[in-house]
Amino acid sequence: MNCNELRAYWKLEEEKGFQGWDFSYLSGRFVEQSLPWDYKKIVKTAMSNLGGDGVMLDMGTGGGEFLLSLSPPAGRTHATEAHLPNYELCKSTLPAHGIEVSLVQDDCTLPYKSQFFDLVINRHESFSVEEVYRILKPGGICITQQVGGMNNRELSQFLLGDEGMVTDAGFNLSQTVTELNHAGFTILKQQEFFPTLQFIDVGALVYFAKIIEWEFAGFSVDRCFEQLCLLQERVEQEGFVSSKEHRFFVSARK
Repeated sequence: MNCNELRAYWKLEEEKGFQGWDFSYLSGRFVEQSLPWDYKKIVKTAMSNLGGDGVMLDMGTGGGEFLLSLSPPAGRTHATEAHLPNYELCKSTLPAHGIEVSLVQDDCTLPYKSQFFDLVINRHESFSVEEVYRILKPGGICITQQVGGMNNRELSQFLLGDEGMVTDAGFNLSQTVTELNHAGFTILKQQEFFPTLQFIDVGALVYFAKIIEWEFAGFSVDRCFEQLCLLQERVEQEGFVSSKEHRFFVSARK
């Protein structure tokens, strides 16, 4: 197919729905370089140290898929979610597993008492360092994996210029560690990495870009058609389109 024939196919990808935080639809259509740390393993280790009455919080749980994969303690697990469709999904699924879900759209106002949690985990969700410090018990642990400000920035600029990214380019490990230290945390572990993401076909990129609207703001097939055609040529020549991601990890104790 030539580029004009592909337009209709790309527009179908653009229109597909998305629920929770499940990218299984793209299985086999993109390849993501592994991180040098295992966030799930680190969290599971921290959970094993909770004891019989330890309480944990998952911030920004998405559709709750990852949290459920941890087999968290029933009756002692809480979750927050800011995106209303995901929150509604979680309300219908997580309480059956003994998990209490709260809609939280203000990072600085969490609906929990001070010194309530033994463990706070956070994967790819914004947060207030001071508020997390408040809700943790003395000796409590915060574990976060974040998407840094350089994530997909080059690809976004190629497609949309400087208008596509609404994230802070300076958001990184150093900035976050400084904020944690200033709030009173002791840093236990930290690491930063820039993995490569490869899209095997342009349609997969279209589906992805439409979902990740804070990195591809205003994206549409029609608006970015010429650039998508150039990326199609790259796929035909090299077998993929690459993007540089940005991840960092911090474990800290109150």
